[in-house]
Amino acid sequence: MDDLKLVARLGGQLVALPAAAIESVVELDQITPAPLASRHVAGLAPLRSRVLTVIDSYVAIGEAPADAEGARQAVVVTIDGHSYGLLVDEVEDVVALDCEIMPLPAGLGRGWAAAAIGLIELDGQGALLVDPARLVGGGTALEAA
Repeated sequence: MDDLKLVARLGGQLVALPAAAIESVVELDQITPAPLASRHVAGLAPLRSRVLTVIDSYVAIGEAPADAEGARQAVVVTIDGHSYGLLVDEVEDVVALDCEIMPLPAGLGRGWAAAAIGLIELDGQGALLVDPARLVGGGTALEAA
């Protein structure tokens, strides 16, 4: 494997997302709730003359909802022609990796197991390789598991 990964923290965990799937990283000041949306959908936010569906990545991995106060960092992805903002703790870097994808460790929570596709080594630390589409799918990935 030799490609770019966006490295971020989500729920305190180091994660890597395929950079090819990333459109941008933004700060979201205002998220409007979306009535009757799935629990992992935090709401909607304006972004460059369009509407962004904001995914509460914390809920998608089985954690408590993201803090609703203040600006939040989001990774913008497009999946099936729709734009989504994935809430994260912080974005750390974009790196070129040439490493093997290892199997997920035993004892990983169901939410993480549903969102991650493997484990990679990054500067001597384990980082979960996360599929953005699985975060967007939220609870449906958990129910299918």
